[in-house]
Amino acid sequence: MNLEKVVFGFFILLALTLNFGFFLGDITDVAHHNVYELFAAIVVSLIATALKFGERTQIGAVLLAASLVADLQLIAAAVVWTLASHALELGLTPSVLASIVSLSGGALLANIVSVTILVLETVGLHR
Repeated sequence: MNLEKVVFGFFILLALTLNFGFFLGDITDVAHHNVYELFAAIVVSLIATALKFGERTQIGAVLLAASLVADLQLIAAAVVWTLASHALELGLTPSVLASIVSLSGGALLANIVSVTILVLETVGLHR
C-alpha cells in the first residue's frame, strides 16, 4: 500500500464530505450551516489542492483544475459571509445565506468530479 496515495485519497474524500456537511440543510436557515464547518472545508480543500501540485498527467491536471474551482467557490462563500456579517452589517439574511450555500454547492460539484476521477483512475489501474 502506498502511503502517499492513501493521504491523497483521504484529503480528497475529506474535502468532499466536509463540503457536503456544510451544504446539506435548509438553504436559508443559518442553524443548518456552521461557519466553522465552512472554514474546515476551505482548509482541507486547500491541502487537497496542494497535494495535487506536481502531478504531470492529464488526469492530474483535471484533478488540479477541479480542486482550484472548489477552492475559489469556498473562498468566495467565506468572503460573502464575512462581508455580510462584519463589513456591510447586512447580517446573514436568507438571500445572503442562499448565496453562500450556492457557492459551496458549486464547490461540492467540483469535489464530486475530483472523487469520480480518482475512483475511475483507481479502477483503471487494476486492469
